[in-house]
Amino acid sequence: MKITDLLKPQSILLNASPTNKADAIYTLGDLMDKGGNLSDKAEYLEAVFAREESGSTGLGDGIATPHAKSAGVKEAGLAAMVVPNGVDFEALDGQPSRLFFMIAAPEGAADTHVEVLSKLATMVIDPDFKNALIQAATVDRFLELITAKEEGNFDPSVEGYIKTEDEKAPSITDAIEAKATEAIEKVVPKVSVDNPHYEVLAVTGCPTGIAHTYMAAESLERKAKEMGISLKVEKNGASGIKDALTAEEIEHAKCIIVASDRQVEMARFDGKPMIQTKVANGINKAEELLREAMSGAAPVYHASQADKDSANSAIDAKDSFGRQIYKHLMNGVSHMLPFVIGGGILIALAFLFDTFDPANAKNFGSGTPLSAFLMKIGGASFGFMLPVLAGYIAMSIADRPGLVAGFVGGLLASQGGSGFLGALIAGFAAGYLVLLVKKLVSGLPQALEGTKPVLFYPVLGVLFIGIAITFIINPPVSALNEWLMNSLQTMGTTSRVLLGLVFGAMMSVDMGGPVNKAAYVIGTGALETGEYGIMAAVMAGGMVPPLAIALCTTFFPSRFTEAERKSGITNYIMGLSFITEGAIPFAAADPIRVLPSCIIGAGTAGALSMFFECTLRAPHGGIFVVPTIGNPLLYLASIAIGSVVACIILAIVKPKLKK
Repeated sequence: MKITDLLKPQSILLNASPTNKADAIYTLGDLMDKGGNLSDKAEYLEAVFAREESGSTGLGDGIATPHAKSAGVKEAGLAAMVVPNGVDFEALDGQPSRLFFMIAAPEGAADTHVEVLSKLATMVIDPDFKNALIQAATVDRFLELITAKEEGNFDPSVEGYIKTEDEKAPSITDAIEAKATEAIEKVVPKVSVDNPHYEVLAVTGCPTGIAHTYMAAESLERKAKEMGISLKVEKNGASGIKDALTAEEIEHAKCIIVASDRQVEMARFDGKPMIQTKVANGINKAEELLREAMSGAAPVYHASQADKDSANSAIDAKDSFGRQIYKHLMNGVSHMLPFVIGGGILIALAFLFDTFDPANAKNFGSGTPLSAFLMKIGGASFGFMLPVLAGYIAMSIADRPGLVAGFVGGLLASQGGSGFLGALIAGFAAGYLVLLVKKLVSGLPQALEGTKPVLFYPVLGVLFIGIAITFIINPPVSALNEWLMNSLQTMGTTSRVLLGLVFGAMMSVDMGGPVNKAAYVIGTGALETGEYGIMAAVMAGGMVPPLAIALCTTFFPSRFTEAERKSGITNYIMGLSFITEGAIPFAAADPIRVLPSCIIGAGTAGALSMFFECTLRAPHGGIFVVPTIGNPLLYLASIAIGSVVACIILAIVKPKLKK
């Protein structure tokens, strides 16, 4: 695909005279509409103005490239306008803009379109080419110049700027020289002893990833070549990351330039000198940025914890299959929890503000206007639990196309009786089915590329997961759920106590890690089925570790440093609030003694909770939801006993500190 395939004659206006920036955008929007590229001009222009609010697309040197991706775009296209006298477009250099290219891309723009648009963005940086376009007398001449530039026939040294057939043919000397230069360029960088690595690395990115991303990269690369600096640029464009920087390249680089208006992976640059700036400066201040990068004066970048966490979640491909499965699961769980906690606590409050009527027991929780209101809201939030779980598991596997299939699968699992386990399976099934769909439609013609994310992926993904859930997943999982619930309800006291022991202990094994999360997820899943004893044991087990640490630092202070004793006090609050992670620093410092003590104490609390037949309808909250707990006094006693047991064991096994 060529640029002229996207730029139609009716979308070009020479000798335009807009009075201001808004007028220029509206004029370009009309030209784009004349080319048949827009399905909703107003929606597209709204996106263009929104893009301008994030930073002017008036690049300086008389060039402006207003652009946007929008659902109002029917097909990718270009519009061009020349304003001989210029117009104030709030350009970065404060000078009037004379040459305009408006870029329109649909939401599901194909990679080919994006590449073509990016190519144009880099071409207009050439000052000779820019001036030739401004001076073009006719639309046909304007298009001829673009074609010549794209085909490599634009040459400002020849008359008319376009090479003739005779001028295109290189002399024998030129050909030999070109081949020699090409050979040298291929070999020298590989064998260079003095400079085997890139001196400077750069990352470019703009909100839409269409124009400025590549213009900044082109400008930096051109200027680096002039200055004799070895440079590699990573482009974070609309079609993905191109020329990604490697760990080895980052390690040996003198400095990193991040010229981006969009989020990029930053943790990999931890400890490296870095210049952070907007993408526009990559276009207009390339030389200044490169000089600063080579000066050695750039500040050292220190990655935040959020950056590091984000980076850790982005390396799935390098993980083992088991690790990938865990990450997909945790993505679903982390998005599900706010719905579960918010809805679950509101449901618990509904029971708190209601009066139990033995004659109408089924209506408990909705007997008063306030409780009915809270139950309605909480139930709505809680109802999203399974669709969100499945949706975000699928999204973790297949990116955004997996989301809709996962949501539908989770809802069908909920409606079909397979519950939490069914939704869990549905999430993974939906993700991998969407990957299958992507493979199945990969061979379609390029012209249909833009329809894949809006037609083929959702339709086939939803259809396939619907078939899988209805005929394969729901029947056996529903039967398994029914058997499990019947087994739990008929389970003797001894068996239930053992169950509580296991789930309580699991909460303390890794304190927020996979084992802890597994117990918690099972507990919240049981709530959805009407089993409240497991959740009670889970929360009791999770409250014990920080409470045990707090008690031990208070009553056996000689076993802890002054800093540990001070931090131990905060564990009272964390423990009572069901924040198990408060005990992690102590466990990390002395895992051999702390973990076994806490596991025994947490298991004791969980077992006692089951023995006393305590129930919990809320998935979180600690002591703040005690009024909603079945047998609340015995439940508090279970937690207290478990905490004291853990405290005493820890005091016995942990030696006194030497003074």
